[in-house]
Amino acid sequence: MLIFDSGVGSLSIGAAIHEFIPQANLLYAMDHGGFPYGEWQEDALVTHICQAVTALLQRHPADIVVMACNSASTAVLPALRSVLNIPVVGVVPAIKPAALHSRSGVIGLLATPGTVGRAYTAQLINDFASHCCVVPVGSRILAPAIESLFWNNTAIDEVLLEIKAALYAHPRSAEMDTVVLACTHFPLIQKPLAELMPAISWIDSGEAIARRVMHIIKELNLPLNSASKKGNQEVLILGEARATPMLKERLEASNLRLIDY
Repeated sequence: MLIFDSGVGSLSIGAAIHEFIPQANLLYAMDHGGFPYGEWQEDALVTHICQAVTALLQRHPADIVVMACNSASTAVLPALRSVLNIPVVGVVPAIKPAALHSRSGVIGLLATPGTVGRAYTAQLINDFASHCCVVPVGSRILAPAIESLFWNNTAIDEVLLEIKAALYAHPRSAEMDTVVLACTHFPLIQKPLAELMPAISWIDSGEAIARRVMHIIKELNLPLNSASKKGNQEVLILGEARATPMLKERLEASNLRLIDY
């Protein structure tokens, strides 16, 4: 199974899939050369990802592709599905579960600018949260800060304080009880976010994606390792950058093995 993202966001989705389906072989593809997807123009992003995924699958065949990026999924899924003959699972903002979970009806949407501005996101809000007050925060700095944290152990305390200030700048922020983490990078720092804003429930798409993948595997009777054997978890970095010692350490701590393209 190929889990494709612009960076370490693939780790949050892959962790959820591995928890639900530990015997599946997972290849995490980090398109570091294309990071961050949230800043791309939509047409250019669609072309880039379709080409990158197609080329990658020629070298590393897979039964399922998981587009582990909200910004990419809200733009590229129809085009990618049209050029591949295997299932493609996308990650979209968890608006529906957040709206169901919230008691106050005031929910935050923490995402990249690309995801906040997509028509797809607006449609999700209209379909599932029209009765809610949605507080959108499109951050250009949080995903790069998390990427830098994983690659170089760069501190992100000041960035988190900026995120808190942005969420609580809304007139109804005192009522906000739920925030959607609408970028796959963001669940990787849910713990410090929760420590900074303990009254908030944090909702992401990891479990829903894992359940969707499990459903496809059963529906199509796709091959897996034996139930008693854990699958391989391998990481491939696209682009010219090479993994730093810090990134290698973090990957090894999660039993992830770096491989060459």
